Amino acid sequence: VQLQASGGGLVQPGGSLTLSCTASEGELRLYAIGWFRRAPGKQREAVACMSNTAPIQYYNDHVAGRFTMSRSSDKNTMFLQLNSLKPEDTAVYYCARADAGWGCYHSGIKTDEFELWGQGTQVTVSS
Repeated sequence: VQLQASGGGLVQPGGSLTLSCTASEGELRLYAIGWFRRAPGKQREAVACMSNTAPIQYYNDHVAGRFTMSRSSDKNTMFLQLNSLKPEDTAVYYCARADAGWGCYHSGIKTDEFELWGQGTQVTVSS
């Protein structure tokens, strides 16, 4: 099984992008999904997550109010809507999967509970 993040690109500050996460097989709706990013020269950062049941959504302080996770109607594609983008949002964005009930909590994201990682997609915010 492979995850694939897509939808990245070059956008001006204040702009928007929508990232997608899909799986080569299986149903994403059965898992918690997280979005992470790694900026040049920085450690990986947990950005947002959504659980699979009784939906829990969590956003870190840097993106809360600007980024939003959602699912497709068939719940097999996860989206991360990025609004009001800032240059500091420039990074490679990854989606990852955790087993049901793991990884995504009201209190935050436990990165080490995400066991399947996808290829990243580059987001560059620049004028």
